[in-house]
Amino acid sequence: MSALRSLLLAAADSPRVQHLVQQYGFRLGAARFVAGESLDHAVPVLRRLNEQGLLTNTTLLGEGVHDEAQTRQVVAACRGLLDRIQTESLRTNVALKLTHLGLSLDEDLAAGNLERVVAHAGTLGSFVRIDMEQSEYVDATLSIYERLRAAGHANVGTVLQSYLRRSPDDLERLLPLQPNLRVVKGAYLEPASIALPEKRDVDRAYVRLVERGLRGGAYVAVATHDERLIRHVQAFAAREGVSGDRYEFQMLYGVRPALQRSLAGQGYEVLVATPYGPDWYPYLMRRLAERPANLLFFLRNLVRR
Repeated sequence: MSALRSLLLAAADSPRVQHLVQQYGFRLGAARFVAGESLDHAVPVLRRLNEQGLLTNTTLLGEGVHDEAQTRQVVAACRGLLDRIQTESLRTNVALKLTHLGLSLDEDLAAGNLERVVAHAGTLGSFVRIDMEQSEYVDATLSIYERLRAAGHANVGTVLQSYLRRSPDDLERLLPLQPNLRVVKGAYLEPASIALPEKRDVDRAYVRLVERGLRGGAYVAVATHDERLIRHVQAFAAREGVSGDRYEFQMLYGVRPALQRSLAGQGYEVLVATPYGPDWYPYLMRRLAERPANLLFFLRNLVRR
């Protein structure tokens, strides 16, 4: 399974595979994981999830830009997305990647672009999550997050990846801010020198991050589909007297929807990450790499075609 995961993650960077999958992807089942190629396609999906008692966030998919002009287009699209969310009265916030705002070009450019989006969200009473990317971007991402918080923007959060060996120290660095943190396991290929290679170690690190975050005053978005980890967090919160407004569960659109509805029916806050956009291919490949069931679903549709 480790070799299969590595193969799929490598395919995420393959132009040849991307061309093939993007030709047929939505017919083969990409629509299970991506709300559509446009915001108009995504809005009905977000509304349906809200009607099921689920919170949502959405992302305009895309990771790389080639020049500053492209980043301005992304900023305009994100501001328009925030406006549309308010117009449609959706219980939805926004997540974005800093590389989509120019981080690979210039850190200050990305920081300025992000602040424009976050400031606009603030005027609408909305929230923005800064997604975490490959390890090479962690320092800049945390630095930009700290800069925004120091500038008075409270409506912004970020992400920690439990497979990175550095994440416990990063958590301690952020705790004085009483941050809003999503905790994930991690979905990029990273060397063992900086990332835990064994699943059991990643899971243990995940639990430690969530528990320390909750004890340390953070708001924690527990992003997992693992029922064992979910039950652990539920028991921990009950034992420690952590109120329900201090954490939420987050899952991906198309992955374990029955579990999402079940948790929401028990009174837990459950947010479904529901992305959209024409640049959906890398996102899809990471979803297929994360769970064998996702890949089997995609392959079954390929055979049926």
